[in-house]
Amino acid sequence: MLSRVAENLYWMGRYLERAENTARFINSTTQVLLDLPRDAAFGWDVLLKVAGVDHEFATRYQRADEDSLMPFLIEDEKNPSSILSSIHNARENARTVREVLPMELWERINSLYLYIRENAARAKQGRGPRNEVLLGVIGRRESIIGLLTGSMSRDIAYQLIKLGRNLERADMTTRIVDVNSAVQLPADPALASLTSLRMWISSLNALSAYQMYRNHVGVHVRANDVVNYLLKNPHFPRTVLHCLAEIEGCLSVLPDHGAAMKKVRQAWRRVEAMQLDDLKPVVLHEYLDQVQRDLGDVHSAVARQYFHLHHQASEQ
Repeated sequence: MLSRVAENLYWMGRYLERAENTARFINSTTQVLLDLPRDAAFGWDVLLKVAGVDHEFATRYQRADEDSLMPFLIEDEKNPSSILSSIHNARENARTVREVLPMELWERINSLYLYIRENAARAKQGRGPRNEVLLGVIGRRESIIGLLTGSMSRDIAYQLIKLGRNLERADMTTRIVDVNSAVQLPADPALASLTSLRMWISSLNALSAYQMYRNHVGVHVRANDVVNYLLKNPHFPRTVLHCLAEIEGCLSVLPDHGAAMKKVRQAWRRVEAMQLDDLKPVVLHEYLDQVQRDLGDVHSAVARQYFHLHHQASEQ
């Protein structure tokens, strides 16, 4: 397979996952806001850092608040990580590799792009319309993955899409968990405990993990248990360890995977070694930053092995 085709398939998978996960990230943030008591505070500047878009935001916006942040994350075409930009980029990548994809897949990706382009502005009309638009994105993206899973051979093209999807998914899981570091809890211990409970339930709901957590961990939602579940559970498809296992499986099918596989196993060992009992928010934030750096190292190793030949040829 040409390295250009490989790169486009990989990024198609990443961009589609990024669009859905950004929608989930926004919904999680919105739910946290709705559940906050009056004397709790939400740090929008911290949220930007959690999302990894603080530098891009600062170049064009003077104040970090909900009214400026939500359009930036949803419809700002100058933000390469916005939902609209991500879906547009996924569409362009899919267009160039249509010959290796099921025909219906291109049609659904194009339909998703038309939906967000026509409805993104509705997100400015309040939290209700915004939630409706974001749920529309999530549902349409899930239908694309269902079609992909049910109608594409498990060849190298499929593995590259899956590889990109799981790298992006693991990264965003850490960011949704990290949203809670943006909240300054109330001084009252009882109120702080209730606020923390609601925040962690919101995190589970953002990842569609609440029912599975109740089934496999317990009915009581505790911060340490939620973090442990979302990072280390090997069975739920949005946990970090499960995504790393999927990435390892994809790489095992690809040729010359040694360097990238080494980075995956390094990330795996680091997550498994994390001590997650009685974590303070600052320590948890540092842990999650390290996971994100490890995932970045995996991406860099994949790019060097499979995509750089295309870039080198373009530069000559």
